[in-house]
Amino acid sequence: MMDGGKGQVNIALEVLDELHISIPVCGMVKDDHHRTRGLYYQNIEIPIDHNSEGFRLITRVQDEAHRFAIEFHRKLRSQGQVHSILDDIPGIGPARRKALMRTFASLDEIKNAEVEDLKKIPSMDEKSAKNVYNFFRGSEKEDTEATLMEEQ
Repeated sequence: MMDGGKGQVNIALEVLDELHISIPVCGMVKDDHHRTRGLYYQNIEIPIDHNSEGFRLITRVQDEAHRFAIEFHRKLRSQGQVHSILDDIPGIGPARRKALMRTFASLDEIKNAEVEDLKKIPSMDEKSAKNVYNFFRGSEKEDTEATLMEEQ
């Protein structure tokens, strides 16, 4: 049983299939208030009576999974084990990392940003903007240079 719906169940089934493991997998389908409204099993959403013992059990499983995930993340954070790829870029500390994440909607947007876009962030100087740009585009540049050298 997974704390996730159709998408998560289908991905889990793909992984299990690749590993040649055949076990039943179901997921908890949520309503707009993130409360379980049913189960997703064998491509069918099965509604569950909210007054049933089964529903109460599933809700407790969901609550426990949520509690476990929060505690685990808190533990990682307190031990300093939460790591961002942005931490690997020279000149990018916690303040600039936060500014990048506030400015751009996703890591992909940061990866695709031009130096001029990066320099518009108030805490970002030109050197740091170039470091971010080169960090994500460096392998593309190296691939291009290698191709040019092979052609010569």
